[in-house]
Amino acid sequence: MKRITILIPVYNEVNTLEKILKKVENTDFCGLEKEIILIDDCSTDGTKEIYKSLPYKVLFHNVNKGKGAALKTGFKEATGDITIIQDADLEYEPQDYNDLIKLILDDKADVVYGSRLTGVKPSRAFMFHHYVGNKFLTFITNLLYCTTLTDMETCYKCFRTDFIKGITIRSDRFDFEPEITAKILKKGARLYELPISYYGREYNEGKKITWKDGFCAIWTLIKYRFVD
Repeated sequence: MKRITILIPVYNEVNTLEKILKKVENTDFCGLEKEIILIDDCSTDGTKEIYKSLPYKVLFHNVNKGKGAALKTGFKEATGDITIIQDADLEYEPQDYNDLIKLILDDKADVVYGSRLTGVKPSRAFMFHHYVGNKFLTFITNLLYCTTLTDMETCYKCFRTDFIKGITIRSDRFDFEPEITAKILKKGARLYELPISYYGREYNEGKKITWKDGFCAIWTLIKYRFVD
């Protein structure tokens, strides 16, 4: 039986971690055997107490390094045929992953992104500057890499594990998203998008990305257009 690795980077998600894990557990992921790996990026809010009762592999950072660093740690440990990313909050619906996985199982794709911006599935209204920022970053991606993505910054990314393990990631923070996108496009991945649901949260609910990360993303897209 083929296996899927679900990477869950965690930083101060004591209020949502158990809820999202229950959703992940209740998702069949196209019948694949599940390997769930949590990467704790030095949580300080009590999240670490939850791990004591979990049957999953948990990896720890001794200092807070960022989402990209957590995922780099997770990719090294992934043993599934397919690897996916699941945030530890409740913004995304794990059931949406099944359609993305099927494209890889059918050998039609190497990488599949779940797009929040197609208007096909439920999507909580974005904060205006986040919406504009996402649109602009995706536009820059399409301009630099001659593609037609609608949502470069999406969390829901699904990879053939052997494909993603062949890419070196340097980014430690939210610049992971533009870097991985740049590198899979330059590598000639068969990249598809499918619509997903999005239940976005606001800063008072724990959202962490800020406008500063947008400027970093622009620089990352430009940099990796010209360097490996």
